[in-house]
Formats: sequence, C-alpha cells, structure tokens
Amino acid sequence: MKLLIRGTVQGVGFRPTVYRSAVKIGANGMVWNNGSDVVIDTDKGEELLETIKRDLPPLARIDSVEFIEEEYKGGEGFSIALSKQNGDGASIPADSAVCDDCLKEMISPGRRFKYPFTTCTNCGPRFTLLSGMPYDRPLTSMKGFPLCPECEKEFSDPTFRRFHHQTICCPVCGPRYRLENDKAPMNTSDPIGELAKELDKGCIAVVKGWGGMHICCTLDRLKEMREWYGRKEKPFAIMFGDMESLKRYAEPTPYEEELLQSPNRPIVLVKKKQNEFTELASPGLDNIGSFLPYTGMHHLLFSELKHDALVMTSANVPGEPMIVDDQRIKELGADLYLLHDQPILNRADDTVVRLLDDRTQFIRRSRGNVPFHISIPFKGCAVGMGPQENLTASVAYNGNIWPTQYIGNGEKIGVPEYLEEAVRTQIGFLNCRPEMIAMDLHPGYSNRPLAKTLASEYGAKLIEVQHHWAHAASLMVDNHIDSCVALTLDGTGHGDDETAWGGEVLASDFDSYKRVAHLENIPLLGSERALYDLRRLRFAIDAINGQENNDFTESEAAVMNKLMGKSVMTSSFGRILDALSYSLGVCTQRTYDGEPAMKLEPLLARGKLVEGFETETVNGIVKTTHLFHPSNEKREDVAYSVVYNIMKELVRSASEAADSMGIGTLGLTGGVSYNYTISRMFIDLAKESEHPIALHKDVPNGDGGVSIGQVAIATKRLQS
Repeated sequence: MKLLIRGTVQGVGFRPTVYRSAVKIGANGMVWNNGSDVVIDTDKGEELLETIKRDLPPLARIDSVEFIEEEYKGGEGFSIALSKQNGDGASIPADSAVCDDCLKEMISPGRRFKYPFTTCTNCGPRFTLLSGMPYDRPLTSMKGFPLCPECEKEFSDPTFRRFHHQTICCPVCGPRYRLENDKAPMNTSDPIGELAKELDKGCIAVVKGWGGMHICCTLDRLKEMREWYGRKEKPFAIMFGDMESLKRYAEPTPYEEELLQSPNRPIVLVKKKQNEFTELASPGLDNIGSFLPYTGMHHLLFSELKHDALVMTSANVPGEPMIVDDQRIKELGADLYLLHDQPILNRADDTVVRLLDDRTQFIRRSRGNVPFHISIPFKGCAVGMGPQENLTASVAYNGNIWPTQYIGNGEKIGVPEYLEEAVRTQIGFLNCRPEMIAMDLHPGYSNRPLAKTLASEYGAKLIEVQHHWAHAASLMVDNHIDSCVALTLDGTGHGDDETAWGGEVLASDFDSYKRVAHLENIPLLGSERALYDLRRLRFAIDAINGQENNDFTESEAAVMNKLMGKSVMTSSFGRILDALSYSLGVCTQRTYDGEPAMKLEPLLARGKLVEGFETETVNGIVKTTHLFHPSNEKREDVAYSVVYNIMKELVRSASEAADSMGIGTLGLTGGVSYNYTISRMFIDLAKESEHPIALHKDVPNGDGGVSIGQVAIATKRLQS
C-alpha cells in the first residue's frame, strides 16, 4: 500500500517520525519526499498512519491522505529514501522560534554551548533559508556547510532529535557570527557577548538574524535612535528579554501572552504602561509593539545584556525593503554590525498582530506566519499583484491561495524588484503556471509593469480588480463564504468613477459587486499634499459647510479655494478620521502612514455618545461634513459620537442591502477596521440587525490582504 500525505510535511521532522513510527510497529517499507507530498510505501498502511498521527512533530500538519491500494513488493526493514523532484503545490514550513531543548543545549557544557545556530527538527528557520523543494540541505542556505563527523552521526541516528534534520550544524561545521565596525571585523572570540557590552554602553547596532536584519539599541537611547534614523514619531517595536521584563512595560492579556510565546513569535500590540520609555517608543498611542527573542542569537544576547529590553526595528532605509546584504547594510552608518556567513534566501519582516477581543488580526503577516495557505472553492493557477502600500502578492493553485511575505510600499526603491523575487519564488515553490494575473484598477501603481511582464511570459490573461472589491473578496475567503455586504473602510482605493474610495458599502460575491452606499465626497486639496497637511482636509470641509477657516493666510486660502473645484474627490473613512484628529488637536501633521487615525484611537476609546452629531443617508450617500461644527462637549465624546453615527448609517445601509438582495452576511474589512472601537461599534450595530457578521482572522484586514481577494476573483473567473 502507498500513502500520499499532503500538508506541512517537509522540513518539520516528518520523515524521521514516519521512520520511528514504522520501527515501533514493525512495518516494512520506505518513505520519501516527492516535492509536494510525502510518499510512504509500506505493508502496514493504516496502522502506520494512526501511529504517525499520534507521534506528529509539533511543526507538522497533515491536510490530506490518499491511499493507493497496491501490493507491497519491497524488502524487510524500513528506510528513508532520497527525495524526488516531481511534485507541485508543496506546503512549506514557516520559521519557528528556537525550542526549549535547543535553548538548554546552548547554555549547557557540550558541543553546542553558546552556539547561536543551534536548532532541531522542531524549531529554527525554514522558509527564510529555502531555495526550492523538496526540503533537503542542497536546496537550503546550508548547502555550503558540509557536515562534520559528529553532526553526520546525529543526522543518521534515529535516536537523535536531529535525525534527518536538514540544517543540522555545530561550531565545527556551521555558520559563525562576527562583530564589525564600519571598516572591518573586530578581534573577538565572543562577538555576541562583546556586542552586549557595547549596547549597554549606548551603541546603536545592526544584528543579522534568520530572515533579515534589525537595528537595535537600549531604551535609554531611544531619543538618539529617532534622531539618527530620522523617525520622529513612528512607533518602534521593542524586544523584551522575557515575559517578566515585558510586564514591566506593558499589560498583556492571557491570550496576548500566549501569542507572544508561540513558536511564531509575532510582534503583538499590547497595552502599554505609561512611562518615559514606552511613550518614546510609541508616541501618542496606548499600545506598544512587543515581542520576545526567537533566535539563538537573541537569547544569547539578552543573557549577556544588563538591560531588559531592546528597540528592534527592521534594518532598512525608511520605506525600502529590509537590507540583507552584509556590505550594503553599512550604508546605514550604525556603530556596530553583528553579522554571520549564512545567506538569507527569503527575507521576511516580523509579523505584527493585534487582538480584537479573543480574535487575532494580522496587521502584517510575514516571518513565522508565511508560507501560509487558505482554501478556496476554485481550481486553476493565478497571481494577485496586490495594491501599492503594505504590499503582498498571492499565488492561487489547486484550490489554495498562498500569499507572499510582506513586501512594503510599492513606490519605494527596491520594492518592485523584491516583489518580483517573492512572486517568482512562490510560483517556483508551487511548480505552477499562472493562467491569469490580477492587478489593481489604479493606472499608476508600480506593480503593473510586473503584472504585464508575467502575463506576457506565461501567456496569461491580465485583469483589473477594483481595490475595495478585492478587500471584500479577501474577507469572504477568510470566512469561507461566497457573498456578503461589506463595509470596506480605509484610506484610499481607485474607484470606478475615477474618485478615491474608502468609505464603501459593497454587496459582493466573487463575480461582481454593487456599491450600495458610501461616505460623502470631499476634495483632496492638492491631492497627496492633503494626506500630510491635514489643514487642507478641514479647509475643504469648512468650505462645503460655508464656515470660516482661519488655518491659512489670506493668500493661502485663495489658493485653497481655487483647488476646491479641481481636486480629486474622496469618500475615504480614513480621511474623515484624519480630519477629526486634526480638528480635535490630536495630530496636526501626518509623519507616517495612519498616524492621525492611530493617535485618535485612545481618545475614541474613552468617549461616549452625546447628542448633536446625528447624520443621515441621502441617495446612498452618508453625510459627514456637517458633523464638523463647534461644540462644547469633551473631545473624546465628540470623536466617539461622530464616528458612531457614521458607522450606524453605514451598517444600516448594509443591512437594508442584505435584506433586499438576499445576502446573509454583513462584513467589515479595510485598514480602518484595525481600530478596536470602530470594530466593536460594527459588531454591536450589526448584531442589532440580526445578520451574521464576518471579520478577519487569518487574512490581514488592510492592504496586506488585497492580493488574496484579487486572486480569488481571478480564479473564479477561470472557472467560466
């Protein structure tokens, strides 16, 4: 009998587990990788499968098993055979934090004492060091590190936990760290310990990990770090030495603690304790991006460090992809560089999540959480190129969608090349040939040339998908439903009518959508400039209301008035939040994406509903500009009442559309839905309508999920 097992079964110690299970029950046969499946040829198929399921390694997952009834013709005994490269659709494991067994080994006298690359079949980098399938050493970044006799012995012995561990190594045969300044390596036998001393003295350093590099410093150097890096307000993530240290700065819930300590080790947005350091880390926000060590290097660094926390932010020129080249990284001008000689084949920024009650929502799905796939009811192969900002792409194949790691802002230097690299890597892993390429409707997005190149190269059809329809489709994929009326709320997206959408109620399935309601349009005076100079938003609103505005000089106001009839119109909820944040004195100038709305969130969370901010929907348009009027109410109550009444009208419109069109589910998607208070408003209002609700859980709410929606729409179109 042969068993074809599909799932996360490569690079996770699955074949060694099959071997041990077979020996345990006295089964004869062999096991091998064929690129996508693990194949077992044995005389005890069903019994062996049950034993494997009981002994399944922690990182493995069985998605399906196909039994092929044929007579076993092999010999006695059981073996692991050489891999074959004739499969497709392989499920590749994500990187996983170093396990407790390996940590104990690193701090105990022995071969791997203080060796930062210590991992086993249950932990360590996978995706970030893989060049192709099947998952064997020659197809990883460890191919240049031949095994020493001792590692060869562990690799070949079924009683060792590193039996057939493809990236097994030790100080004798494996990669090594070195400490450098901007000119040359420093003379030290303990580069990690030496760096810890220098960090305690106040240096700013770059450290190379598994899937990329981080800039780091101690918290008492945060002011200098902001000056040096040119990031005045944007929040920094903080890596804490352990959970006890984290709790001195933040207040994680039990579920957040669970996430923080999971093998994926994401950055989790946790409620911060107010002190000098936390406010410097995330100015004006009520949470702090927190995470724990996940590589051997991190653990060894903290074991030598006197401080209990480090700023850890991706090492890149702001807006550009994370640097992974050992020479180019020195362009940043840090004091010291902790580097190693193992190539990074697939860079991956840290994953970022936040909680909506007990629901995990991905702000950025990347290291530790990719590769990842989600099923759809459509076959065929297609690629979704994603939007412009917070960009990911996705490849659909054989009834599953595989998003890439987080890529970045498409208009920045190096991002188009990184996107192409990631898309081609994903296509290569899946061994598929795209039949359709889906791209955003916006004519100016930087990923369109790549979309056209891929379409030409593969002879694939090229289609455009409206941005907010893709958001709605990503929500349907995430909830495994075929239709919904979705509130798609974000900063911008090119609309069918050439305006900038972002406050939409869309009745959607995978074939089409209908815009049933939207927020009132306001002009973006000076287009992009209005996104940063928030006075322009308030000026436009005051002009619509016939109110006087004193934010500009007389000559400036004359220019603004001329722009009123010439500027792009927007229905964006994000711009309403920006204008509200400015009007209430929370944020006067945007310095990073989402800043005004993010800084409004703590105020919004403290507010209550007061009278005087009611609104209405006229011909499918939710009125918003009249809500900006003088008031003696508390700022937080004004913020809450404006937003609540807008949400009330949007949900009412969605509910009425669902009733009239026979659609069961109401949904919420888009970047605005990361706001906890707004999401809670939606949940409570939607429950009153007695419709089922759809929220995000595995797919990012924001633009990181757009490519998933695009490719779902594309594969549905392939069926017709």
